[in-house]
Amino acid sequence: MYHFLALPCQSWGRWFAALPGLLGALWAPPRRWGRCGRGCSAGALGALWAPPGRCGCGCSAGPLGALGAPPRPWRDGGHVRGAAMPKARVAPRREGRAAGVLFNTSAGQHILKNPLIVNSIIEKAALRRTDVVLEVGPGTGNLTVKLLEKVKKVIACEIDPRLVGELQKRVQGTCLANKLEIKVGDVLKTDLPFFDACVANLPYQISSPFVFKLLLHRPFFRCAILMFQREFALRLVAKPGTKLYCRLSINTQLLARVDHLMKVGKNNFRPPPKVESSVVRIEPKNPPPPINFKEWDGLVRIAFVRKNKTLSAAFKSSAVEQLLDHNYRIHCSLHNTEIPENFKIAEKIQTVLKNTGYSEKRARSMDIDDFIRLLHGFNSEGIHFS
Repeated sequence: MYHFLALPCQSWGRWFAALPGLLGALWAPPRRWGRCGRGCSAGALGALWAPPGRCGCGCSAGPLGALGAPPRPWRDGGHVRGAAMPKARVAPRREGRAAGVLFNTSAGQHILKNPLIVNSIIEKAALRRTDVVLEVGPGTGNLTVKLLEKVKKVIACEIDPRLVGELQKRVQGTCLANKLEIKVGDVLKTDLPFFDACVANLPYQISSPFVFKLLLHRPFFRCAILMFQREFALRLVAKPGTKLYCRLSINTQLLARVDHLMKVGKNNFRPPPKVESSVVRIEPKNPPPPINFKEWDGLVRIAFVRKNKTLSAAFKSSAVEQLLDHNYRIHCSLHNTEIPENFKIAEKIQTVLKNTGYSEKRARSMDIDDFIRLLHGFNSEGIHFS
């Protein structure tokens, strides 16, 4: 006992440093017996040879080492002993995949996943039990299933065969299967069937051509509730004099009444698009205005090429003059009208603009009535746009 007390100070330090290792070994897992309290693989014997304040593995065990610097991990075989365990890696979430289907975002496949938005769209459509509803781009059927519960029949137009299969599996074996008709193909290249209402989350790439295909469809439908890109929706409802007022605005408002219903954030879709969305209600005017739409669109196209220019400047383009001169000569030949030798179409155009009072007007501030008067003024002088 006397010889034990006579140990040098350095040996005493080693014994104190070894105590946490000996006690920690009691808490080590059964398969890793001999670990120190910090979880390293130092044995009790190895701790005897450690310098003061450290166990054999080099971690900061012991009452002296715990008060010192932070642990210094010791590397062995690529692993860090005495350091915190790395967090488990979580596989990145793939927003474009659901139910085994990889959505093609370049084709506008963004599935509406929020049931509150779906229910709100159906509510605003004011559907009846006897309605036949046209849906374009049904996707996996989140909106389709709700529509089937409300109406007599749903005609779904889908171009992707994979999503057609998903939609068929969703309603297969249910009472809703007999109420669903699926048309596979490009809706812009096929004739639209008869329907009472159109409810759709459209692929944004086909927004403009589909709107005019819809408005020129006969027989008339009651209304359409459509999801568009936010900017496109605001252009549909833009008024004369506003920044977004354009050819799309006046052409749509000529044929229909358009109302902006609600905004839809990008996080309500899977995968989320890069832009915000809006829901718009379109009701075609029945009967439509007695105007040749091709003539109308030809005039509006010329006026809105540079909507901030005066009409006098817009009609001085050589391409416009060449087109109108060609159309005027055809009109004169059909009506046996003689054309003077010194005839110049540019002078006739400017005369019509001055007589109607629109020579210094700009397209950005002209409404539907203004363009109707201008079109009548040109047609009465034998100048046509189609």
